[in-house]
Amino acid sequence: MASKPIYRVVFYNQGEIWELYAREVFQSDLWGFIEVEAFVFEDASKLVVDPSTEKLRRTFDGVSRSYLPMNAIMRIDEVDREGTPKATKAEGKVAEFPRPTTWPPRDNG
Repeated sequence: MASKPIYRVVFYNQGEIWELYAREVFQSDLWGFIEVEAFVFEDASKLVVDPSTEKLRRTFDGVSRSYLPMNAIMRIDEVDREGTPKATKAEGKVAEFPRPTTWPPRDNG
């Protein structure tokens, strides 16, 4: 039996680009959001600790599900195995995806 897929989710958050790994990613019932569940982090007992990885581990400690705005999502990839989660300062321009100015669309009839 094949193991559950792992997804790399890259998104923009408060001036940083965050890269996380999770086992569940799907469209939310909340319009405009993606749900991310079952976060995957490397073994915390490693001798070398990356500060950005630890920041993400602390941020998502105890979080069972996170709702990310679609316009913050930069990329979602299905990968063979988890990598190192990281938070890096956003360099250059990071533009959000265009969205409608009103929702739900109004009936002009």
